[in-house]
Amino acid sequence: MINFKKNRIKFAFREEIEPEEIFLDSLTLKTEDDFFEKKFEVPLSRNVSGGFFIFIIFLLLVLFIWTFKFQVLDHNKFLVLAEKNKFIIDKVKAERGVIYDRNLEQLVFNQPRFDLVVEKNNLPKETMEKLKVIKGVSESVKKNYDYLKNEIEASKEPSLVVSKNLDYQTLLILETRISELPGFKIQNNTVRDYPEGKILSHVLGYKRKNDQTAGLENYYNNVLKEKLGETREERDVAGNLITQKIVSLPESGKSLILALDSQLQKKIYEELGNALENVGVRVGAAAALDPKTGEVLSLVSFPSFDNNLFSKGMSAEDWKLIEKENLLFDNAISGGYQTGSVIKPLEAAAALEEKLISPDKKIDASKGTGKIIIRNRWDPNKFQEFTDWTIHGLTDMRRAIAESVNIYFYTIGGGYGDQEGLGPSRIKKYLEFFGWGNKTGIDLPGESDGFLPDPDWKKRKLGESWYDGDTYNYSIGQGYLKVTPLQVAVSFAPIANSGKLFKPKLVKGILDSNKNLIAETKPEIIREGFIQKENLEVVRQGMRQGVTTNGSCTNWLNSLPFETACKTGTAQTGKIDPIDKKDYFDAWVVVFAPYDNPEIVLVIMVRNVKKAHPTIMPVARSVLEWYFSNKKIKM
Repeated sequence: MINFKKNRIKFAFREEIEPEEIFLDSLTLKTEDDFFEKKFEVPLSRNVSGGFFIFIIFLLLVLFIWTFKFQVLDHNKFLVLAEKNKFIIDKVKAERGVIYDRNLEQLVFNQPRFDLVVEKNNLPKETMEKLKVIKGVSESVKKNYDYLKNEIEASKEPSLVVSKNLDYQTLLILETRISELPGFKIQNNTVRDYPEGKILSHVLGYKRKNDQTAGLENYYNNVLKEKLGETREERDVAGNLITQKIVSLPESGKSLILALDSQLQKKIYEELGNALENVGVRVGAAAALDPKTGEVLSLVSFPSFDNNLFSKGMSAEDWKLIEKENLLFDNAISGGYQTGSVIKPLEAAAALEEKLISPDKKIDASKGTGKIIIRNRWDPNKFQEFTDWTIHGLTDMRRAIAESVNIYFYTIGGGYGDQEGLGPSRIKKYLEFFGWGNKTGIDLPGESDGFLPDPDWKKRKLGESWYDGDTYNYSIGQGYLKVTPLQVAVSFAPIANSGKLFKPKLVKGILDSNKNLIAETKPEIIREGFIQKENLEVVRQGMRQGVTTNGSCTNWLNSLPFETACKTGTAQTGKIDPIDKKDYFDAWVVVFAPYDNPEIVLVIMVRNVKKAHPTIMPVARSVLEWYFSNKKIKM
């Protein structure tokens, strides 16, 4: 309500109106008009008020959706984050199981390694204080401050290793300062240490920090693997410890006892390595078994690698070399090779079992000039020659094995004249009985089947018929077949032990964390009785004559103080020296000893050599001499 009294003109004191009063009155009225105009409001239009109402409703709707998302949809997410801020779960380390050889010599160790770890939730909340701590850490570990800060901020993990494998001096510095570096802690880790490195790398394999494994570390990972324990800490907002609880106890992994003799492994590795170096070749392999049990005493592959590179870290150059040279490939169990004459004792056993020939029947191995000539069945005007390495004359089975007479085995393998041969199907059948063409089942990953051909395969794969010449080549270990050194060793165990084909085993027993024996592997017979003992005895005698008469092993093994039985093989690889035009061979030797009571079957193979026997036979002799000398066996 406007008060008009203060502007009222009083007439009681004056009888006349002065001019000045008229002027002032007009000003007063003008002021009152302006006042009334300012005080009264202009009504808003419907469009403006409607828009304003919609805007308010929109804001309320957004607020409702945002609140619903945080309180309902993201409830669990933020609950977990809140719990993480309140509770800290810590893993308690345990030891991975180790590995021993048959004499309890430790082959694998857990080596301590100290890393610096940041737990981001425990860093100071105040920014400047946090950066001060990070600055102190960067100086201690000699790491660029900006790089370290960005590394921590960029990580989405609650904890992060900021410096690995601390050296002794850095470790001492950090231990004295760690109380001043909230959020950081020194973590005691372990890495695998393999003292023998290259000597056992294909057998033991490796265990990397990311749990990638190979070799025995892979095959028995579930046995060796430790079980981590767990603790739970409750902390207040300031990071102070309230309670600490053990959720689960750690459990160390179990340990392995191998059948392998690490000293024998080392001896074979050194001798074979020297032989390869002397002739300038890279690829070779060896396998040694106990023919009474199938236990693997040694398994060597060249070229090799240092498995410590995988457990402790390697450079880019290290990895390039490993890839370029194919160092991870295990030639002992994965490499498939033609065997040459090593096949002959198995073929002889098959012919006797099939009653195709008497062991005393003599075959004329002087046909022509030490060769068989056969006519092409589809083109009578064409002939094919199959040669022998010398002229032998009349030869029985024992002599044929001892002197490795090609013509004899062409004849019993593919047939010639009135002598029936085994043919490709029966050759394959008996080789499979002896374990060729299938995995042996050794407790290592990566084993190859090898390969045994037959007419159906050749027709299907190559679109060609199977010829007599294919069978003749098959009969002397040439052609399409592929066999691993381990398969060869396994196949000669039945000859050494009179009929039992064993599954090869590397692990002999398992120990618990207190080194108590809790499991022991038993010999596992794959098959037996597939060759009669009297037939195997003929083969044994032939292999023995390979040492005592004019055989390929005589000059090397006959002077040993114990009796051995032996068979060598040389398989043409198709590679020819461009200078002297001489062939390259895959060279083999198989030997078991002592002859009357065999304790070891030894197989050695060298790839692409020109001088076969002088390369591998000194290795076999040196290894056997050392082995029995160290065992102090009286013959």
